[in-house]
Amino acid sequence: MSDTHRQGRPTRRALLRGLGTAGLAGLAGCLDTLGDGGDDAGCVPGLTDGCASYPEDVQMFQANLKRQAHYPDETVPDAVTVDWEVPTNFANHTAAKSTPVPTHDGTIVFGGDKGNLELRRPDGRLEWRDQTDADFRGFHGSPAVVGDRAYIGGYDGAIYSYDLTTGEQLWKLSNNALGGTIAVGSSPAFHDGRLYFIVEYGTPSSGALWAVDPVTGETEWGDQRIWGQSHPSPTIDRETGHILAGSNDGVVYSWTYPELEFDWEYQAGRGDGPDGREKAGGEFNLGAQIKGTVAAYEGLGYVGSWDRRLHCIDLSDGSEVWTFDTGRSNMSNPAVDPDAGVVYTGSDSGYVWALDPETGEELWTADVDGRVIGALSVTAETVLAGSYDSHLYALDRTTGERRWRVENRGKVTSGAVPVDGRIYYAERATFSSGPDGEPVLEKPGHTYCLSAA
Repeated sequence: MSDTHRQGRPTRRALLRGLGTAGLAGLAGCLDTLGDGGDDAGCVPGLTDGCASYPEDVQMFQANLKRQAHYPDETVPDAVTVDWEVPTNFANHTAAKSTPVPTHDGTIVFGGDKGNLELRRPDGRLEWRDQTDADFRGFHGSPAVVGDRAYIGGYDGAIYSYDLTTGEQLWKLSNNALGGTIAVGSSPAFHDGRLYFIVEYGTPSSGALWAVDPVTGETEWGDQRIWGQSHPSPTIDRETGHILAGSNDGVVYSWTYPELEFDWEYQAGRGDGPDGREKAGGEFNLGAQIKGTVAAYEGLGYVGSWDRRLHCIDLSDGSEVWTFDTGRSNMSNPAVDPDAGVVYTGSDSGYVWALDPETGEELWTADVDGRVIGALSVTAETVLAGSYDSHLYALDRTTGERRWRVENRGKVTSGAVPVDGRIYYAERATFSSGPDGEPVLEKPGHTYCLSAA
């Protein structure tokens, strides 16, 4: 790959070449040691008695590498109550909040938007809490759990590794080691002994996909071709052999996997649309930003855009299969039920839809009274969706009818994770306007645990 992906685009390559980080000579190329894993996928020397099993000891945002948020063995109670709650989020920042992630022993690890990371038992008992250097806007991505370790990126531009047993910080990969990142808003993907992060840069507005050694915290590979700051999380579809990243330029970027050779890009916001499609510096379309993560299923990828559409992409070549008009900007993370063959999405219009994954035909729609910008989740019987109206909704998976909703303090913008009859999720803090127009914290956002009423 050349140093300039598009004509006239500023490059960060020279800076990256000078970092001196192990393995960086293969930047934007092919790392032969990254295999497809097979039966040994997830084996990492040095983790949990030498090897973490996959997938039992690996937990990630949106449940799996395809980011389907599918929890087929979990059943949501018919009625719920708040079992416990803790204040977690305090920042006046509109990004979706960090989604709690379960570990292999039943505990829950989650981050807050002031840079705190903590581990709690199912009954809410605190095991440990640590305050990181990401104390401005903290964590908005979710941890990846591999054996007895957790990995998370922060809005200080760094990546952190923790021992889940003790709460000890094992290593920190600084923003300088990543080429001067300003933020890591994505949630990592883990496969075959490597972590994959998408990071953001400030000047120019751009991003990169990095592969990181989970034991040492050293970078193994990177590609900085992403244009526009990138918030989504990487998606790995092993069936088609691709790893995917979306960005604020309205593009989904795709590399072959595990070869990590750039393959194709898909541009949202093409043709007539509602937002003018202005070019930013001659490089990309405004009004087509991609904030949510691609969900993969049967060779297709599903992702929302600010062009008010859910896009279905053929992952083999990056061509458009269909789009679905969601009325307003779509930045929610979709969910997929691969057993039933249904894709679910929400948008700023305040609705959740169930769609046919091959045609985009609407199967049902449900009104949730507020913008949906967080991640959807689908269980054996239920779709879980957080709303700007400060409720978490449980919708019938097959009809969209409301089973229940739970009122909270702030806007519910994290994903909701069902674990052993409990549901974990987080909300934003609530602010009012002070005399000088500055935002004033009224109530911190909490992380909740629901259980059967």
